[in-house]
Amino acid sequence: MVRIRAFEDAAEDASQGGVAVYGQATSGRAKVRGPLHLSTGQEAVAAGVCAHLTANDYITSTHRGHGHTLAKGADMTRMMCELFGKAHGFNGGRGGSMHIADFSVGMLGANGVVGAGMPIAVGAAHAQKIQGRPDITACFFGDGAINRGPFLESLNWAQVYRLPVLFVCEDNQWSATTATSAMSAGAGAAARARSMDIEAVEVDGNDVLAVYRAAQELVNSVRKGDGPKLLHTRTYRVKGHVSVDKAAYRNPSEVEQALARCPIKKARALYLTMPGARADVLDQIEADAQAEIEAALAYADACDPPDPETAYTHIQTVGAGQWH
Repeated sequence: MVRIRAFEDAAEDASQGGVAVYGQATSGRAKVRGPLHLSTGQEAVAAGVCAHLTANDYITSTHRGHGHTLAKGADMTRMMCELFGKAHGFNGGRGGSMHIADFSVGMLGANGVVGAGMPIAVGAAHAQKIQGRPDITACFFGDGAINRGPFLESLNWAQVYRLPVLFVCEDNQWSATTATSAMSAGAGAAARARSMDIEAVEVDGNDVLAVYRAAQELVNSVRKGDGPKLLHTRTYRVKGHVSVDKAAYRNPSEVEQALARCPIKKARALYLTMPGARADVLDQIEADAQAEIEAALAYADACDPPDPETAYTHIQTVGAGQWH
């Protein structure tokens, strides 16, 4: 969780001035161009779920995918290079924040289209079943995605074919700039899954131990061949929809309450109640994360951008595997 927080704080800082304001150019200081979708405050979900996945398991993510990617084991330096648009990035600097993918750790990709990762996850899980593999796919999606068609289609297909997929709803209570409660009928993702006879568990998404335990049970069940499951985590997105969104439409007290429930502070407090717990151990973990991110920033800054000669590679296939 602290590695995810360190990465997103650093990325947010590096993006300051990276979006042109009307009548102005972007700042020369900005290392990351364009807005970022941050998951600050949601770290417990990615950490608690991915702790039970192997390198051979797959995940699909949302447009808010930094945390999922790191939790699945991706290299922090290559992630920062991708955000900086550098050649050493996972996608050669072409994908940026919203399209990070690292197949080497089973991360099939973040996605700029709401809910679009769900049918990809179901397709991956179907392949795993046909191939007789013991692996599963975890599909992260937001509460706003449950009002789009891919949610219904993906859960239905996964249940009909009893596929090894765990759907993980990160219910951060906001769909872009609209409160989810104002636009979603019924009791949410878990209720809709149960209507299709898919087992669903609801949990405090800011309590990493609760997420860990619930995910452990569901992952084990999916891995045994019990078909798809759904984990509905209730958390909160501390930042605006994107890094340049000040979220002035939200009640400040709502944000203050969320900050008081910070998952990292909560985990730290819980750990220190345990026998033999030492604060210096936690301090060292945070110091290590800070050192790692500073090294990643320095490397990404020094790294070369993609060769202009390769500008038209990996862009589009015209058939027969010929890429242009």
